Amino acid sequence: MDNRSGDMQVFVKVVETGSFSATAQLLHMSPSAVSKLVSRTEKRLGVQLFKRSTRSMALTTEGRAFYDSCVRILQDIDEAELSVAQGFAQVRGLLRVNVSLPLGQHYLLPLLPEFQGLYPDVTVDISLSDAKVELQRDEVDVAIRMGRLNDLSYRARHLGRSRKVIVAAPDYLARHGTPREPSDLVRHRCLAFNFRRATDEWPFLVDGKLVHLAVQGGMLTNNGETLRQLALDGLGIGRLGMFHVYDDIRRGALVELLPHFNPSDVEEITIIFLNQKHVPPRVRAFIDFVVERLAPLLAINGGPPP
Repeated sequence: MDNRSGDMQVFVKVVETGSFSATAQLLHMSPSAVSKLVSRTEKRLGVQLFKRSTRSMALTTEGRAFYDSCVRILQDIDEAELSVAQGFAQVRGLLRVNVSLPLGQHYLLPLLPEFQGLYPDVTVDISLSDAKVELQRDEVDVAIRMGRLNDLSYRARHLGRSRKVIVAAPDYLARHGTPREPSDLVRHRCLAFNFRRATDEWPFLVDGKLVHLAVQGGMLTNNGETLRQLALDGLGIGRLGMFHVYDDIRRGALVELLPHFNPSDVEEITIIFLNQKHVPPRVRAFIDFVVERLAPLLAINGGPPP
């Protein structure tokens, strides 16, 4: 009979107690039974979980990764059993969230007090980063990202769409002039990202054809919030999501440039999570909350086509 969850429980206790004998005493087993169970798990996985010596043992890199996964799986099992026993899905536990810096700072963080009020037993561990995230590797339950979902191991729910817009501060335009067509950008300082996946070409619709224009400038950064600030400070022209600079344009701190040359430059905004049969209650509750609260804001601030 498959009893991998039981094996995981024993393994986790060995890690937490630091010894086979202490685990055996805690779980009413013999030390030899605990040792055999760990060895059987290592054989099944094809990796060494512990570095053993006569006086001590320590987790290997693979052992640490397996331990972290086991803790999360066992927590999900406990939550599932508790929800059935109590007749409802109790929303509790640790929720790890990763969101791009602009979206997190301007939209998600202001919503968290309401979420915590609704679900006080959920501990939210939130990271803001524009870097690419891999849910399992980075131990993330939920991520909010821009762009199409290409990984079949993830599921996604649609939050909205946002135009990418070319913007600059009035001060920059006063000093360097206003570009009237895309080709004018080659004479301007264009702000860009330093991601490996980033491109230094901006798409424009010229005479009915899609053209990718190479741009360059004196500033690179790893996140959209810094790029926005550089644009606000008059250091160059940037290409950012309308949701990100909507208020800046409305109050005149930034000016949208070349709007009729990029009407199809649109990106999807989605909330992604692992493609698994049973979604933990804490994850499901957070996703439903974000879709209900965030999607209407993005529909307004994503900006209509020019």
